[in-house]
Amino acid sequence: QLQLVESGGGLVQPGGSLRLSCVPSGFTLDDFAIGWFRQAPGKEREGVACITKDGGIIDYADIVKGRFTISRDNAKNTAFLEMTRLKPEDTAVYYCLAGQVCGLRAEYDYWGQGTQVTVSS
Repeated sequence: QLQLVESGGGLVQPGGSLRLSCVPSGFTLDDFAIGWFRQAPGKEREGVACITKDGGIIDYADIVKGRFTISRDNAKNTAFLEMTRLKPEDTAVYYCLAGQVCGLRAEYDYWGQGTQVTVSS
């Protein structure tokens, strides 16, 4: 179901940073694990990061490890993806997903429309 809204994407120079936000429509995020996925033109959707309901377990894809940070503020009912040292290869539409488990290949119950991240000089 399309019940999440991502924001924070845009155009950024290589080496720059962006913070993506994810807010739900009609439910509270603390009942769900959160995943961030992305899809670039001509490529399969790939899992970037995920976080469990209480933030106790966090997984990152190797391609973003050390550069991206996933977090959540359940009191504010918001999830985040902090992206640093961005590369042109990070250019993609980024999606927030909510589901029962944290997994980079897991199925999720809710998703958003995506936010475009473009890394270019």
